[in-house]
Amino acid sequence: MLLRLFLCFTLIPVIELYLLIKVGTVIGGFNTILIVILTGFAGAWLARMEGLNTMLKVRRNLDQGIMPAEDLMDALIIVIAGLVLITPGLMTDVFGLMLLWPVTRNAFKRFLRKKFDELKSKGDINITRFH
Repeated sequence: MLLRLFLCFTLIPVIELYLLIKVGTVIGGFNTILIVILTGFAGAWLARMEGLNTMLKVRRNLDQGIMPAEDLMDALIIVIAGLVLITPGLMTDVFGLMLLWPVTRNAFKRFLRKKFDELKSKGDINITRFH
């Protein structure tokens, strides 16, 4: 786990810096900074809109007595996307926007569900239900 955190906090920023420098040499420093700022604003707006839509679906399901498990998973992924979009950089912006786009978000949800089922079948996750 420590190695993963180390790689996350060192490798990702190094890749981001490399990409920013490479893109900056092609289109210029000002344009690169402008792209990062614009994708941040666009991502924040999109995260807000998707988050509001998801919260409306959660409320609608709760009002009907339906457990909104899928919508809550969407909400978690949207929050993660918003956090990733706050991080300045091109790679993180692309990843965050992919998490906000419903098509790729659904693919990511399927991947997470499959991973969760694998961990559950191995016994790495213990689910306790309180009645």
